[in-house]
Amino acid sequence: MIRYLYGDQLAKFPLLERTMFEDRADQFKTRLGWDVSVNADGQERDEYDDQNPLYVIWEKADGTHGGSMRFLPTTGRTMVNDHFLELTDGVSFQSPFIWECTRFCLARDTETGTAAALMLAGGEIMQGFGIKHFVGVFDARMVRIYNRIGASPEVLGTQGEGRQSISVGLWEFTEASQKQVSRVAGVPLQASRGWFAAAFGNDAPQLAVSAA
Repeated sequence: MIRYLYGDQLAKFPLLERTMFEDRADQFKTRLGWDVSVNADGQERDEYDDQNPLYVIWEKADGTHGGSMRFLPTTGRTMVNDHFLELTDGVSFQSPFIWECTRFCLARDTETGTAAALMLAGGEIMQGFGIKHFVGVFDARMVRIYNRIGASPEVLGTQGEGRQSISVGLWEFTEASQKQVSRVAGVPLQASRGWFAAAFGNDAPQLAVSAA
């Protein structure tokens, strides 16, 4: 199932929290060799985790992390604006209607369809919070995943070549892509909307305003 949790809510789900940050260390440091910091507990965290982001997490049946993404409004500090403006010709993103999506992570043993389920949840955030676009940094391996899911971004800029390339992309919501992603995920739209409603009820529009 999908859980929507702000950073200050993670402590209520200690197993989910621990395994998410452990899987991030495994993916970004061990498998991809990124220059990221891993703490003494074997967890990957960065400065943006300290800003109370919204996490979308696929929780496996045993309560552990299967996959996740991290969201922050661009009205505050973001990774794109702080570190990747060379990929956008110096143009920064600062709008309550544009949120940043980063740290797309999949556990090694996660279920088929997890990546698509996460992207489907991103669409729920767009609809529920009145967000027009997501902006995010992604590496070359994600292109194939996005294409397979049916949720490819508009590429704004790329640095490097082949597997070493890094891009900044912009996503928008369409009903057609939502239906495609739902099919790939194997998650009915009714279930997806139910998970979002369980987390936010009717409060999402108010939350969007406060986040701005």
